[in-house]
Amino acid sequence: MAADEKTPSYEQAREELTEVVRRLEAGGLTLEQSIELWERGERLAAVCEEWLQGARVKLAAAMARRAEPGGDDTPF
Repeated sequence: MAADEKTPSYEQAREELTEVVRRLEAGGLTLEQSIELWERGERLAAVCEEWLQGARVKLAAAMARRAEPGGDDTPF
């Protein structure tokens, strides 16, 4: 994403990606509009993947702490 754009939350990116897909599936766009939407969708998908990867890392770390001897047995 461009430096001047604020990275959206996972939920914001997912909602906008859903809208991009809906618009692409509806058709009626010029080739240029379709390409621009596709590119935006790719960027939004990457943002979602970054958020999900971060969540996976946090979850793995929490699970590792619980698995350690004397680890905290309380749920997250």
